[in-house]
Amino acid sequence: MAPQATPSVASAAEPQPSAIASAAPSPPPAPEPECGATGDVLLFVSPEHPVRGQPMRVVAVADHVVDAHLELRSPDGKTPPVTATREGGPPYAWVAHVVAPARGKWKATLARDASCGGAEIASRDVTVSTAGGPGPGTPRTSLWFTRAAWTPSLENLYSAWIQHMFDAPEDAQPSWPALHEVLRDEGRNFLFDHLGVAEDEQGVIVRPDCADLPYFLRAYFSYKLGLPFGWSHCSRGENGTPPTCTAFASQSDPFPKPEADAGADAKPPVLPPWADPDRDKEGPFEKNVKRMGEFFRTTLADAAQSGAGRTPADDETGDYYPVALSAEELRPGTIYADPYGHVLVLAKRIPQTATSGGILYAVDGQPDGTVARKRFWRGNFLFAIDPSLGAAGFKRFRPVVRDWSTGKWRHLLNRELPDYATTQWDGGVEGFYDKMDDVLSPAPLDPMQALLEIIDALEEQVKTRVNSVENGRKFLAGAKAAADMPEGARIFETTGEWEDFSTPSRDLRILIAIDVARGIPARVARRPERYAMPAGKKPDQVRADLEARLATELKTRKFTYVRTDGSTWTLSLQDVVDRAASLEVAYNPNDCVEQRWGAPTGSDELSTCQAHAPSEQQAKMQSYRAWFHERRRPPR
Repeated sequence: MAPQATPSVASAAEPQPSAIASAAPSPPPAPEPECGATGDVLLFVSPEHPVRGQPMRVVAVADHVVDAHLELRSPDGKTPPVTATREGGPPYAWVAHVVAPARGKWKATLARDASCGGAEIASRDVTVSTAGGPGPGTPRTSLWFTRAAWTPSLENLYSAWIQHMFDAPEDAQPSWPALHEVLRDEGRNFLFDHLGVAEDEQGVIVRPDCADLPYFLRAYFSYKLGLPFGWSHCSRGENGTPPTCTAFASQSDPFPKPEADAGADAKPPVLPPWADPDRDKEGPFEKNVKRMGEFFRTTLADAAQSGAGRTPADDETGDYYPVALSAEELRPGTIYADPYGHVLVLAKRIPQTATSGGILYAVDGQPDGTVARKRFWRGNFLFAIDPSLGAAGFKRFRPVVRDWSTGKWRHLLNRELPDYATTQWDGGVEGFYDKMDDVLSPAPLDPMQALLEIIDALEEQVKTRVNSVENGRKFLAGAKAAADMPEGARIFETTGEWEDFSTPSRDLRILIAIDVARGIPARVARRPERYAMPAGKKPDQVRADLEARLATELKTRKFTYVRTDGSTWTLSLQDVVDRAASLEVAYNPNDCVEQRWGAPTGSDELSTCQAHAPSEQQAKMQSYRAWFHERRRPPR
C-alpha cells in the first residue's frame, strides 16, 4: 500500500424604504445577511495536479451557511477573477471552473460578502504546471492505493459533489440513461479526470440499480481521492427476520478469505482476472480504470442489496447507520431505504420560502439503468415500522477506518459516530411524516399551497411511470417470448426481463400516492396547528375548499402515453385516480400498454391493444391483487 498522504485540499476553521401604496401587496422583507461562523472550511482542487490549458475546478465547502463568495485570481493578477456563488446546503459549497488555466500560481480565496464585512475566511495557492503529476498507479491486489482518511471535511465534500452533480431547476424532472452519462459530464462532475489519466474518458459503463447507486457513488468518490471504502454481503431478510450483513470487504482486500470460524466447508474466493495478482503485467487490467469498470459491473453490483439499507437500527455489521430527522443531518449522500426494497440517495434540500414549502430531492437508479431525480413526499418515500422488515429510513455510510490492532479495515461502531440516532422511529409512521413536515417547512404552511405541492409530486410520479411503461411497450414489441413472472413476493425483487420492464413496486407506490393526495384535506383538518389556516374559517370549511380544488386539479392536469400502434392517448390525473382498481393488476410487461394504463373494456383507448399476459400469469396477478388493494408489500 502507498504511504498515507493528504489529498489536494486545505482546511481552515473560523471563530465563531418608502411607504407602499395600499393597493399593492407588501413585498416580503429582504432576508438578513448570514454572517455567522462557518465551522470547518475546505478548499479542494481538481484535478489533483492542474495542467496548463486543461479544465480546473476549485471547490469551497463550509459546515454552516454564510454569505460569501469564492474567487480565483490568475498568476498575472490582471485577468478578471473567476468567481462562484453559494450552492445549497448544508453543507454549503462554491464551485469555480476555469476552462483553460494559465501556468503559474493561482490564488483561491473564500471571503465574506461585503454585507458581512468582506473578511477572508480561507485561502490557498494553486499551482498550475505545464505537465501533470504521476497518476496513483495500479495495485496488484487492492482496488486502489489508499492515500487519505475520511474526515468531516471530506464527508462535506462528498455531499457537495452529489448535490452539484445532480442539480437542476425546481421545475425540471431530470433523468439520465445511466450514471456514466452524469460522471462524464465535466460541468456536473467536478471530479472528472481528477487523477489526471483521462480515467473518465475510457468509455466505462456504470449502470446501477437503486441498491447499487449509493455504493457506486461512494466507491467512485473514494477511488478518486484514495479513501477507504467497504461493502458487506447482506441478505434481503426473509421468514419474518430482518436483513443481516456479513463478509465485509474493502478497497484493500476486495476478496477476503473466510474467517477462521467459518467452518471446514468455507473456501477461498475465486479471483476474477482483473483481481488476480498473477495477471499479465502488460494486459488490459494494468489500467486501473478498466479494473474499476469490472469491479462496478460484477463484484460490487453483485454484492449490493437493498437489504443493506434495512438492517435493524442498532445493528453494527452493516454499511449504513441511522441519523436524526433534521436539516443538518439530511445531507446529500444520505440514503433513504424504504421498507420494501427501494433505495434513494438525497441530492438537495431547498428551504421553505414565504410562498412555497421546503423541498428535499433524491435520485434513484432503476432496473434499466436510468437515474432520475424525485422529491420527498409520502407517495415516494414509503415508511413502515415492522421488525421483520428491518429498519427503513434515512441512513448514512459508516466511515471505514483501519483497526491498528489487527491491521484490517473496519466500520466505525455506533458509539464512535457522533450523529448516530434512532429518533426517526419515535412516534410511529404518522410521527415520522409529521417530523419530516416540520424539517422541510418549519413555519406553518398555506394549506392550499401544501395541497398543490402534493399534487405536483403525484403528477411527477405518474409521468415517471409513463417512461417505465413505455420501456415495457418497446420490450413487448420486440420480444420473442413472454417475460417469465416470478412467484409470490419475488415479483417485487428479481432479475432479468421482469425486473427491467415490470412495475409492481412503482405501481404500489402510485396507489399509495393516490391515497396520500386524496387524504391531504383530512390531514389539514386533523392538524390545523401545522398550517396557516385562513382567518375566520374552521378546519372543516378549509377541508371542503381543499377537496374542491383537488377535484379541479386532478381533472385539468393531463399527460400522454404511446399506445401499441404508435399513436398517443391523453389521460388526466383524475383518470389515474379513477382507475386505481385497474392499476392493482397493471404491472405485467406482457400486457399491452393500454391495459397497463387501465383502459376500460370496449373503449376506443383499448382498441389498439394487441397483447395480453399468459392466462397463468393473469391468475397469479389476481391472487396477488390483495397486496395492492390493501397497499402492503407481502412478507418475504
